[in-house]
Amino acid sequence: MILETERLILRPWEEADAEELYKYAKDPDVGPIAGWPPHTSVENSREIIKNVLSAPETYAVVLKKTLKPVGSIGIIAPQPSHTSITDTEREIGYWIGKPYWGRGLIPEAVKEIQRYCFEDLGCSALWCVYYDGNTKSKRAAEKCGFAYHHTEENKPCPLMQDVRTEHFTYLSKKDWEGLQ
Repeated sequence: MILETERLILRPWEEADAEELYKYAKDPDVGPIAGWPPHTSVENSREIIKNVLSAPETYAVVLKKTLKPVGSIGIIAPQPSHTSITDTEREIGYWIGKPYWGRGLIPEAVKEIQRYCFEDLGCSALWCVYYDGNTKSKRAAEKCGFAYHHTEENKPCPLMQDVRTEHFTYLSKKDWEGLQ
């Protein structure tokens, strides 16, 4: 599936994206706040594309202007989700390279993913979860209509081998329709 916005193409990751992925994913300000360690090499990024980012409904956030990926966004089904959600709900996760922070690109991508989830996939609600201290993800979720739902403490973050506090935000289809 390929989705488009004014400035972005959301498309499946390709192994050929490994160098661009590494450029942004090696930054220690990007991955750890989202729950994953910085990438260590282009080959490491290639393996992550093959083993993680190739999951269904995981998209490279590609700038139309350059046709290069600068981040990632994904739709997570109930089973691997961070919280208990129903079969008609999904969780959205995202990150973007530091040079692109503050440009509204992730909210633009999230809004297209919301549209896709509600209109094409028939979702009843969406969740967006961020770790304590990740103010940029919190702000992006708020810009997209997600409202604070609850906080869970002492949640394992396996890839970082630590325990964190997670904040859960929620958007029902009805509330999303009211924002359109």
